[in-house]
Amino acid sequence: MKKLPIAIALCAALASTTTIAEVRINGFASIVGGKTMDDNTTLYGYDNDISFKNESVFALQLSADLQDKLSATAQIVARGENDFNAEFEWAYLTYEFTDELQLSAGKMRVPFYRYSDFLDVGYAYRWIRPPQSVYNIPFSTYEGLSLLHTSQIGDWDSTVQVIYGGYDGTIAVVSVNGDTELNDIAGINWTLSYDWFSARAAYFVADTSIAIENDTDTGIALNNLEATLRGAGFVDQANDIAIDEDDGSFFAIGFSIDYNDILFDAEYTEFEVDNSALAKQTQYYTSLGYRMDEWTVHFTYENNDDEHESSRYNALTAVPPLNQGINQVLEGSKAKSNVYTIGTRYNFHPSAALKVDFSRFKDDITSIEIDAVAVAVDLVF
Repeated sequence: MKKLPIAIALCAALASTTTIAEVRINGFASIVGGKTMDDNTTLYGYDNDISFKNESVFALQLSADLQDKLSATAQIVARGENDFNAEFEWAYLTYEFTDELQLSAGKMRVPFYRYSDFLDVGYAYRWIRPPQSVYNIPFSTYEGLSLLHTSQIGDWDSTVQVIYGGYDGTIAVVSVNGDTELNDIAGINWTLSYDWFSARAAYFVADTSIAIENDTDTGIALNNLEATLRGAGFVDQANDIAIDEDDGSFFAIGFSIDYNDILFDAEYTEFEVDNSALAKQTQYYTSLGYRMDEWTVHFTYENNDDEHESSRYNALTAVPPLNQGINQVLEGSKAKSNVYTIGTRYNFHPSAALKVDFSRFKDDITSIEIDAVAVAVDLVF
């Protein structure tokens, strides 16, 4: 529970400043209902029975100006998927050196994507959920430092953010789950904006360790294979299966257009852990929208392709049974899919929007298709 002291310290700081600074409280919520269209199928946590719990969320954000260029921010989020148990999503302090340069410390959002800062604020984007083929990194926060610099480069607005920190928790990657430690997370993201056009690029690295659990077929197969390789004396090959202090990297590039009533977004990402059983993951999406007063209609295409380099399938050619075992396990950790989504958004209130999305997911390996529909009301207050 090492996140708790940060949250307690921040709340104490906020509470102690009520006599000298006004604490601002904002909030947001999403009430989402969804289901799949066929029996015995699941997508985005939904099955054939309609649920209003899986993606619903309620949150409060507290912020206070502590004077002398110091401020504090905390965000408390209750998610339906966690039985609406409230947790501190953010808890950090910020010091402004200048109007252009500020340093934050505490628990913050990792700036992987264009919509990272608004990941839980459904009102901030047109979909019910951001495209999951790309927005699929299984954690979104870290504990550490963030240095943010804003400036003008000619007519362009420039924002550069550099982060450093770590993460400790349980996550699911591809088809394995496990206790995860990400040490020495370091990276940078740079956003350039001019009028109706915006572009960004990001790159992050981390020392990655995942203790794979035996709760999936792939997890069991990987652990058994690693044990077999070590028992047979193939230590190097076993180390290539284990995810223990391996170098992980994440790269993202994207751009967006908001021109008159035309909206366009595209992002491409790559995630890889060297010398491990995890497949290299590459994803992208493109999304086109059109705004008509209070209405917005949109169409989105997503693509996901996770696979190992072909050379990894022949690690033990001198021992055919073991080589065959490696091939089968690594094949089982591959994933390839695409998603089509059509949807609409109606701003029926200055602080609330009604959304309807229909998504069709296709697994290109198994040829399985899953249709899902969701309805949401997003609001800010």
